[in-house]
Amino acid sequence: MTKESEVRFEGFLPTTPADTWAAITTGTGGWLWPIRYEPRDGGAESGLTPNGGMVTVWKPSRHFVTYAEDEKGWFNTLEYVLAPKDGGTHLRYEHTTVLDDWDVEYDACRRHTDFYHHSLGEYLAHFNRREAKYFKADAPEASTAPEAFEAVLTAVGATAVGDRVHLDVPGVEGVVDYLTSTFLGIRTENALYRFYGRNAWGWPVGIGHHLFAEDADADKAEKAWTAWLNDLYA
Repeated sequence: MTKESEVRFEGFLPTTPADTWAAITTGTGGWLWPIRYEPRDGGAESGLTPNGGMVTVWKPSRHFVTYAEDEKGWFNTLEYVLAPKDGGTHLRYEHTTVLDDWDVEYDACRRHTDFYHHSLGEYLAHFNRREAKYFKADAPEASTAPEAFEAVLTAVGATAVGDRVHLDVPGVEGVVDYLTSTFLGIRTENALYRFYGRNAWGWPVGIGHHLFAEDADADKAEKAWTAWLNDLYA
């Protein structure tokens, strides 16, 4: 059933509004996939929605809004309001759009939003202003099964936030910084590894990893992680 949805997030981030603004608007892929914005009211957005969008509010370190639409009546609005608070930034975020399958997609959007903004906080706390190399991959169709994400958690050995984990893909050693029934985050010295249990909504399990080492080879890492996913669900 097609229906308009609104998802909100509000919370504290451990850096200045200027640093938070840079993380949100420079689109380097440090906590989300790469998105580019022309830095002005009316500027173009690319990389967020298939047909691109437009910046409708550009007030550096304070207020940022983007909007996209298509000829079928679909639209997508993202709003970020930043304010200094307690040595950091208070973020208020609102995402309004139209969903084709509201019962499934709204729950997915809400839970992804929480994970993405947790990743934003991790980026700001540990990799602030660092350039990232980002890649993503989906597991095979077998990963759409209801209990498929358990295979990731078992392979990683993650049972709680704070666990130290080690994987030979390729030599990942770090700490679990986020863990729910649908998402797993691992932070290492030079990366944020993100695992998405989208099988909860009937989609394949996926990954989206952010590499900060200067010599990181995203193409090589993508091949290694794709092979890992394929082996996991063979």
